[in-house]
Amino acid sequence: MLLHDPATLDSSALKALIESRVLAAPRTETDNDWRYGPVSPERRRHLRKFFPEQPVPAAVLVPIVERDEGLRILLTQRASHLSHHPGQISFPGGRLEHPEEDFVEAALRETEEEVGVSRELIRVAGFLPDHFVVTGYRVTPVVGFVDPLFTPRVDPTEVAEVFEVPLAFLLDTRNHVRRVRRFENQDIEFTDFPYEGRNIWGATAGMLMTLCRMLRGDDE
Repeated sequence: MLLHDPATLDSSALKALIESRVLAAPRTETDNDWRYGPVSPERRRHLRKFFPEQPVPAAVLVPIVERDEGLRILLTQRASHLSHHPGQISFPGGRLEHPEEDFVEAALRETEEEVGVSRELIRVAGFLPDHFVVTGYRVTPVVGFVDPLFTPRVDPTEVAEVFEVPLAFLLDTRNHVRRVRRFENQDIEFTDFPYEGRNIWGATAGMLMTLCRMLRGDDE
């Protein structure tokens, strides 16, 4: 476990902690994409029934912006007219366009297309473990620091708006709300992040939970 609560660190110390953790993170699958916390072997076998043998590779950017008040996570709200996950909170990202495209390139390309942040304004720090999502994707979260002088230009065909959440808010376990939802005739416990009238949940919340656990050293 860490000696200090990462939520109490200043921006420089927290940035250094993030970089050390995500550089060390293996790009491996994880089972906490939509049910957070330890997963028993029996539960893992059950979950595998809902994932395809060959999931579609995809990547998202976990964009971290340094503001005067501290580090913040940039998120998007998906357009309400989309056929998949309309109106939900997500990271910019999408599937790899061709076999030669790597995860970093896909995450940077999608970020530029969706919210207009040029790759020249993003410094990639590392990865979180891959996440399976029940829509059939295996998602690689790419962690990057975004120049705070960026000007967002959203693509309205995909994104309704962009907003930021303080990383300290996400790290504070008092802001982790456990909720039960029905999935495949079972009650499943999720963790949500309600924030200023929005609700961050699902795969996006799962990736944020992974980041929080990594920074707190919960798996050590």
